[in-house]
Amino acid sequence: MALQAESETASDGYPPFEGAPTEVGVDRAERLLAGLNDPQREAVRHGAGPLLVVAGAGSGKTRVLTHRIAYLLATGEARPGEILAITFTNRAATEMRERVEDLVGGSARAMWLTTFHSACARMLRVHAEHLGYGRSFTIYDEADSLRMIKRCANEMEVDPKRFPARAIRAQISGAKNQLTDAAAYAGAQSGPFEEVVAKIYELYEERMVSANAMDFDDLLVCTVRMMEQFAEVRERWSQTFRHVLVDEYQDTNHAQYRLLQLLAGAHGDLMVVGDEDQSIYGFRHADIRNILDFDRDFPEAAVVKLEQNYRSTQTILSAANAVVEHNRDRRPKRLWTETTGGEPVQLSELSDEHEEARWVAGEIERLSSEEEVRREDIAVFYRTNAMSRVLEDTLVRFELPYQVIGGTKFYERAEIKDAVAYLSLIANPADQVSFGRVVNSPRRGIGRTSQARLASHANTTGSTIWDVAGCAEEVPGLGAAAIKTVSRFHETMEGLRARAESASVAELLEAILHETGYLEALEAERTIEAEGRTENLQELVGMAAEFDSNRQLEGEDELSPLEEFLQQISLYTQQDEIRDESVITLMTLHNAKGLEYDTVFIVGCEDGAFPHMRALEEGSEEEERRLCYVGMTRARKRLYMTWARQRRLFGRTSHNFPTRFAGELPEELTKRHESEAGRQTGWQAAGQSETGQPLDPGLTLELRTGDDIVHASFGDGVVTAVEPGGVVVVRFAEDGSERKLMADFAPIRKR
Repeated sequence: MALQAESETASDGYPPFEGAPTEVGVDRAERLLAGLNDPQREAVRHGAGPLLVVAGAGSGKTRVLTHRIAYLLATGEARPGEILAITFTNRAATEMRERVEDLVGGSARAMWLTTFHSACARMLRVHAEHLGYGRSFTIYDEADSLRMIKRCANEMEVDPKRFPARAIRAQISGAKNQLTDAAAYAGAQSGPFEEVVAKIYELYEERMVSANAMDFDDLLVCTVRMMEQFAEVRERWSQTFRHVLVDEYQDTNHAQYRLLQLLAGAHGDLMVVGDEDQSIYGFRHADIRNILDFDRDFPEAAVVKLEQNYRSTQTILSAANAVVEHNRDRRPKRLWTETTGGEPVQLSELSDEHEEARWVAGEIERLSSEEEVRREDIAVFYRTNAMSRVLEDTLVRFELPYQVIGGTKFYERAEIKDAVAYLSLIANPADQVSFGRVVNSPRRGIGRTSQARLASHANTTGSTIWDVAGCAEEVPGLGAAAIKTVSRFHETMEGLRARAESASVAELLEAILHETGYLEALEAERTIEAEGRTENLQELVGMAAEFDSNRQLEGEDELSPLEEFLQQISLYTQQDEIRDESVITLMTLHNAKGLEYDTVFIVGCEDGAFPHMRALEEGSEEEERRLCYVGMTRARKRLYMTWARQRRLFGRTSHNFPTRFAGELPEELTKRHESEAGRQTGWQAAGQSETGQPLDPGLTLELRTGDDIVHASFGDGVVTAVEPGGVVVVRFAEDGSERKLMADFAPIRKR
């Protein structure tokens, strides 16, 4: 590889970077510095020792990291093979590699410009025998890992309904990211679920070694373990990589942090680039303390702040600064730009989620026509995937094509398709496709072989799949266990069909989700993903309830309510047939990180939705505020934040206060809009004074232990504790749950 590099030239026409600095190298180094601002230049020219580059949003962090690599080569401080540059995703690694190649030419091929997992896999291929693996070990993806966990659970006769494989895998993955092995995990657990996980974790590790296989988490864990246990391995790689550079350092977990300590501990030439204000992946085990404590872990570290932004207007930056400054866990910094002024941040208050969606769609149409803004330069962000449903429906009606990034369109999500298939089967028992989709979802032990025999018998006899399922004992080759399970499924569905004659669509859908065990299976998974799928289903129930209400107002129709509802959904999905490169982009705020658009809408900005109620209960308000900061700083020219006074979400209507983050914006940087319908609606049920006027969200509500209260969403409750910082603990009568609430912001009032 080195010989090949020597025959090539860099993009500036000079020979590749090799050996000690020359006159050409010095000239090239100066040229690398020429286009940088002073802090960027300081970071690139940094000498030996650890370096923390605190890079604000849009401040050119990748430019600094890649120019640092080129500068090390130009000055002779490093050879190409001595550089290890790490980031998190393959896409980011590819971009970094391309930018380094533009600067240094073929010399980039001798560097490790890669992801954490790829770097670990390469090192493990050399030393896998140290840990009992062969060099040709297999890397299991998530599906492979899940299959192995299921095999271990079956071997231990663990009930898959009580202890789903996905939930077990999530627990094991979390333990590995904290470098907690099976023995340590077992010693720290006490609950029945965790005890089962501990036993499966131990067996899973044994089976993985026997299979000569590692999952993605193992790549990190095994590399750390190998370096901790074998000094010669640690010394080899520490001496090989004289310069270690890490992008997005705020997203590292404990295992990645420990790996970097081991790699760079001997020479200390570790450069990390990141921004604690953009640390938003705590749910993936990212630890913000890694970046906040970097100069504590490396006392001799230099710290350089990049505060000049090259993306957004000063108005947007000042607004984002004002929000994130309310966090305590951060280093003081203020983003600024040479682009002064800019349009004010538009804060829009609408009556409900439908008016909000119509207003956003109308504003997009206006921008597209009056100001000639391209649709591909417009993005809409939301806190949870379920919030996209009303927005998607409205964009379809406005004939505005869109794409969903980092997720799936609402009606294409697997759980939504499952629920709709259940409804379709009830409406049309001959629908063999819908039957095949739901007969084993959630898993009932009716595998592909049994399904094939049912379908074959239906085709042979000319019967419907429904009728065949009703007399499963007559199906040739169907085992006794399968006959029992199919008969039980058919019995459940018959009961639901009978209920469909009198129940509303929403009532029928709720009955399906509960009586088929679908929601129970999701709850048993105990994963973030399963929670999201549950929220999406709750949103579908809410949509059905809206349909039921509207249909009552419209009167009778030729179609039954269920048939009309299914027809309505099929019309919404016609949006998929639109092929237009000029599309609006929809995504969650988490998926927006690293992207930028001329115009950004952040919808659903209500306390309880954003910041999310679960995050507030878990004490993660600061991460939610960082998420708001990330969303705001994606906008180049225009930023809109919208909220609805009343929103039906997850099948439940709530009456809302604007997000506390909107209240942290300086008034002179904003322009407020309130719809006529919004003014007429007023605050309902929550936050309303005796005269019917909205209360100021900042008004202090004095509560004491024992006070009876009413929450707009959760109903009656009693205060069981009052904590510092305006936090109250409330036990709610409906389900007996206890929740922590911010008294000054939660939609509550005394009884």
